[in-house]
Amino acid sequence: MADLPDYYFRVRENGAFVFRLDAATRQRRIEMDQIAAVNIRNGEIKPHGGRELDADDLAAIRGWMAEREAVLAAREIDDILRTVEHLNLTAHWVQTRASDAALDQVTEGLLMAMHDLRSVLVRKRADRLGRDG
Repeated sequence: MADLPDYYFRVRENGAFVFRLDAATRQRRIEMDQIAAVNIRNGEIKPHGGRELDADDLAAIRGWMAEREAVLAAREIDDILRTVEHLNLTAHWVQTRASDAALDQVTEGLLMAMHDLRSVLVRKRADRLGRDG
């Protein structure tokens, strides 16, 4: 059996459940013992079942939290860049292939979303220029 990490993080929407792994059982099964629940949004680490987390546990959890936050931030930027690309593809679709019926389905929603986005972007840019200027 390959070397296992000491901890396993079962990702959930706001963070993860943290398990300590033990592969040293007689049946060569991996034992997963939940030791904590982590909330990325507020940074909370809750020990599970009245446990006390030691320094190694906390260091591993905090390291995972930092890595997870970096992954989520990178994904968020990638999602936005994909949105820009998708808007370009949408413009091409509207110009070259969209039927009148399809345009009737999407035009209002697209115009409102783009107007809202433009308003927020312009306001944020003005705020940044005001701070930096």
